[in-house]
Amino acid sequence: MSKLRDPRHRHDAFFKRARGEGFAARSVYKLEEIDRKVRLLRPGDRVLDLGCRPGSWLQYALRAVGAQGAVVGIDRDRLESPPAGDNVRILQGDIYVTPDAELLGALRAFDVVLSDMAPDTTGVRATDQARSAALFEEALGRAERLLAPGGAFVGKIFQGPDLEGLRKRMAARFPEVRLVKPKGSRAQSIEIYLAGKGFA
Repeated sequence: MSKLRDPRHRHDAFFKRARGEGFAARSVYKLEEIDRKVRLLRPGDRVLDLGCRPGSWLQYALRAVGAQGAVVGIDRDRLESPPAGDNVRILQGDIYVTPDAELLGALRAFDVVLSDMAPDTTGVRATDQARSAALFEEALGRAERLLAPGGAFVGKIFQGPDLEGLRKRMAARFPEVRLVKPKGSRAQSIEIYLAGKGFA
């Protein structure tokens, strides 16, 4: 199907706004809305962005944490236009095998872990949901190992049978857990975000 006919590739208002404001992708407005609702990112925070390509979440996080913060991103694919700065470090690698120590670098812990990771989809709903849940579980596991006390985690997951169990797992470590469906998510998408604060 051509991109002109496929509604997933339409140049909607979010796409046009992102281009106009210098962001790499429309997905930045999902994070912006989550941040507004959950009060996620603060100046000086140390942030880990899992599945950071094409880079709009990195851009937003860098603006939010400022010069005193630090942002680390990882993706299996190379970023075409990585943001520059002394407080950003971008890795290319597989999240399933990259050591925690490589993500941390000189940092002792992160204050926020973000994951906008999505699987390569097959069109088979049950398969895609299971793959999404596996990515989310890996991201949550990283958060459980790498977050500082009181930290926050946000991860994308496709709605399906694993959602409630993973929400309960988060609730065991985060006093505040919310489900967020940002307006920036396309209407037909089954994606949703779980956000947790107050890691203990």
